[in-house]
Formats: sequence, C-alpha cells, structure tokens
Amino acid sequence: MFSLLSLFITGMVISFLGTLPPGSLNVSAMQIAVGENVRSAARFALGVALVEIIYVRVSLLAMGWVTAHQSLFRLMEWLTVVLFLVLAASSFLTARKKAGEKKSLLLANTINRFWLGFSMSAVNPVQIPFWFIWSTWLLSTHVLQPTATAYNVYTTGIGIGTLAALALFIFGGRWVVQKINAGHRVINGVVGVVFIVSAVMQLYRLLYK
Repeated sequence: MFSLLSLFITGMVISFLGTLPPGSLNVSAMQIAVGENVRSAARFALGVALVEIIYVRVSLLAMGWVTAHQSLFRLMEWLTVVLFLVLAASSFLTARKKAGEKKSLLLANTINRFWLGFSMSAVNPVQIPFWFIWSTWLLSTHVLQPTATAYNVYTTGIGIGTLAALALFIFGGRWVVQKINAGHRVINGVVGVVFIVSAVMQLYRLLYK
C-alpha cells in the first residue's frame, strides 16, 4: 500500500513540475479562463490531462510500437509547429485590434473546450519522450512495477498532477491578470510570444535533436 502511495505521489510530482514551465497548453488554459470563464478552462484542462494519460499508457504498454512508428510522431511534431505559428499569428493580430473587436483564434472558435484541449495536446507529442525517459527510469529502479495496478496508480497520479499545474495557471494567472488590470493587447501579446517560443523550440528539436 505504501509503495503504491509513493508511486502515485511520484507520478503526480513529476507531472506537476513538468507542466509548470510556461508553454502553449498551460498559457492557453489561462487565456481561456481570462477570456471566457473558469469552467471552460477546466474543460480544456481535462482534455489536456486525458491525452497526457493516454500517451503515458502508450509509452508503458506499446513502447515497441511507438519506436517502430517514429515517422507518424515526427509528422505530428511538424503539425505542432504549424499550429503554434497559426495561433501566434492570430494572437498578435488580435492584440492589434481594439478591445472587443475580435477574439483570437483560440477563443473565437466554437469547439467544445474539452475537445480543444484534447486536440491541441494530441498533436503535441513532446510528452511521449518525456514519459519514456521517466517511466523507463522508474521501471529500472523498481519504483514502478510492470503490473496493471501499478500502471493505473501511476497514470492517475500523472493526470492529477497535470490538472493541478493547469489549475495553478487558470486561477493564479487569472488573478494576476485581474490584479494588474492587464488589457487584451497585453494578454494576447504574451500568448503570441509563448506560441512563437514554443514553435521555435519544437522546430529546434526537430532539426537538431
């Protein structure tokens, strides 16, 4: 029982810390919380966390298959670069408009926020090598046992850790924006910069990894 609790906490802490650095997904959750409401941002976060759990299970149960289909994930990585650039351009264009004149592409669409988070996370498979490394190390140190129960506890901890980190951006980011009374231009400008940086980092990984 203690080992399963330790495994749960380990997965939760790794996921929480891995989600904390500002990136496209957590900043998008913050933007939805500011531009719409917390409920929509929570739906977005649930979609992101579900994909995280699915990718972890893939890395645990189908390591051989994933390794054999690198071309598929490389294509998804290139699609991620394009998506980030489109969202960055939309945010910068929206920042130039007057308040209330036009929403960014992230907020202007009518896609259910759960599926928006799910799809944005699904085409960003950067977390697969991240969890490959951690899961392999945890298996090699016997912290993670190759059993269905251990895998379920591990992935549950990861999902909760991701949601906790996104909640920090949703509530903390919303509070900061309201506290400093940041205008829509500042918010969209910051989001655009984050997407540009994310695209550059992703492109660097593709070209030089």
